[in-house]
Amino acid sequence: MPRILAVDYGNKRVGLAVTDPMQIIATALTTVHSSKAVEFICNYFNSEEVEEIVVGKPVQMDNTPSEIEKNILLFIKKLIDKCPSAKVIRYDERFTSVMAQRTLLEAGLKKQQRQNKALIDKTSAVILLQSYLEHKKNFLKI
Repeated sequence: MPRILAVDYGNKRVGLAVTDPMQIIATALTTVHSSKAVEFICNYFNSEEVEEIVVGKPVQMDNTPSEIEKNILLFIKKLIDKCPSAKVIRYDERFTSVMAQRTLLEAGLKKQQRQNKALIDKTSAVILLQSYLEHKKNFLKI
């Protein structure tokens, strides 16, 4: 079974997570600079069997798009232009950064480690992907 790749896009860094081949567990892959993200993702997509690329969709509490949404749409356009066979899915990423920071705190990491933005971005991508997997599993039950 192919993997699912998740993208937590930021203007400076992009956190990436991936499932195991059975699509059960989400794990952190890496964090890359935003300017290198499309190239990295396409290389990964072409070297591994990837079913979907889940890109976080940040929305405000009132369900309006976040300010970064226009940059994410440009990123997705570049990604599809460079990797036309990629199936891109959008998924709500509300609170993933807050949940990532809480997860790192509960894991017992020291304050300096918890302030590592790259670690937060990777963890956010894992939370996004795990949430998507649970949603997908529950949706298929209906």
